[in-house]
Amino acid sequence: MKEIIFQALPQLFTLENFVFVNLGIFIGIIFGSIPGLNGNLAITVLIPFTFKLGSVPALLMLTAIFFGSNFGGSITAILINTPGTNAAAATLLDGYPLSKKGKTRKALDMALAASTFGGLVSALCLLFFAPQISKIAVYFGAPEYFALAVFGLSVIASVSGRSILKGVISGAFGVLIATVGIDAVSGVTRFTFGSLQMYNGIKMLAVLLGVYAIAQMISRVNGTEEEEAGTELKKADPSDRLTLGELKSTVPTMLKSSAIGAFIGAIPGTGGAIASYIAYNEAKRCAKPGEKFGEGELKGIAAPESANNGATAATLIPLLTLGIPGDAVAATLLGAFTMHGLVVGPKLFSTSGPVVYAILIGCVISQIVMFLQGKYLLPLFVKITHIPQELLTALLVVICCTGAFSLANSSFDVRVMLIFGCIAYFMQKVELPPVPIILGIVLGPIAEANLRNSLVLSDGSWTIFLKRPICLAFIILTFVLIWLLKKNDKKQRSMEAEFLKKYGENTEK
Repeated sequence: MKEIIFQALPQLFTLENFVFVNLGIFIGIIFGSIPGLNGNLAITVLIPFTFKLGSVPALLMLTAIFFGSNFGGSITAILINTPGTNAAAATLLDGYPLSKKGKTRKALDMALAASTFGGLVSALCLLFFAPQISKIAVYFGAPEYFALAVFGLSVIASVSGRSILKGVISGAFGVLIATVGIDAVSGVTRFTFGSLQMYNGIKMLAVLLGVYAIAQMISRVNGTEEEEAGTELKKADPSDRLTLGELKSTVPTMLKSSAIGAFIGAIPGTGGAIASYIAYNEAKRCAKPGEKFGEGELKGIAAPESANNGATAATLIPLLTLGIPGDAVAATLLGAFTMHGLVVGPKLFSTSGPVVYAILIGCVISQIVMFLQGKYLLPLFVKITHIPQELLTALLVVICCTGAFSLANSSFDVRVMLIFGCIAYFMQKVELPPVPIILGIVLGPIAEANLRNSLVLSDGSWTIFLKRPICLAFIILTFVLIWLLKKNDKKQRSMEAEFLKKYGENTEK
């Protein structure tokens, strides 16, 4: 392990990587701080522009966007009582009341400190735990990879909204899309309808841009509302600053909340939103006399922010070690890793060790960069939230079209993007979740190829999946995960309903 780390350091400490980490954090904070945008949209839009970069700077920038957007969501939660991201929904409960008291800078400083603290804990967990989990790679064959892909597809239950059936329909649609083109095993063309352009299949990135970006832009065009003007930062009030004593008093809360976030983030299908709710409730449960949660308590900001950022890097643990995207951002990053030649899963650390360790250590550095940018550029980020949404929407559509065209210098991919954007928009209208489409596209081919190889090994006998212990374990885990996700979904809905009832509709994104 030490040798791999020493090989990774020269790949990490370059000027190019430093520039792209800073750029990623900057873009992430901007997208996270504007309601209606998010880090996943930023990652999706920018993937095409990373193709000419090396895998390390490209993936460092994309992961930095993820981290920065999580902190960015707290800016509008504190300023205008509207969270920029779902994970920041609990932050406004004390952040906005503190801002209304004229302590806007103190609230933002607390959010930044907690976000950095939680992010560092999460990144260190990723650095130390992910390689250990990956050591089971030597026991994986085709049957295990099939069971693992099925286990990954079970995450659809967590992103299906109110109906798992609708999620399964979307996921099956994604698997169907992945079968278009020439079959790699038999050489037979499938669902090409005589079009030569479809022989190579439908590019995943074109679908990603359509499902995530274009569909969201259509929604914004149809329902854009003017946001309430944000509060400007005070420049000369010495009392509107977070003191060292106040920061020290929140350290125990941040430690506990970061641990909650890292643990929940490592479980596929959970994420920062549920972590922030649980951490806030735990902090409130342990409140000391005089601490008034809901009225501008600093611990009420520290708890959800350290928890939701504690879940960020931790969500990459199942992605990198098992190839299982636990949420929409992880599914997008899975596509990014694949496009840059890194096959996520149990063998990732053995086949691409130096590159992966460079990225993992870079995740730790990204948290420090986020703190420095937040400290010195916070007034700029606040002003960015005032940019007209109409201008942003038009600009993002142009960037998406440019990115889709750059895939193969073909207008075909632009048409694919626009078609799937319209499809995803109408799917949202009938409450068919779009995220399972991406999971189906990514994991469907893995499941199909390894299923066929497994049946060849067993002469067509399906019992091979029951005779191998790891396969059987993943099959059992699949049913357990579906049950836990359903239970978790009910719990999260009840918590959200309680928050909405007590604090109003602005806790929703």
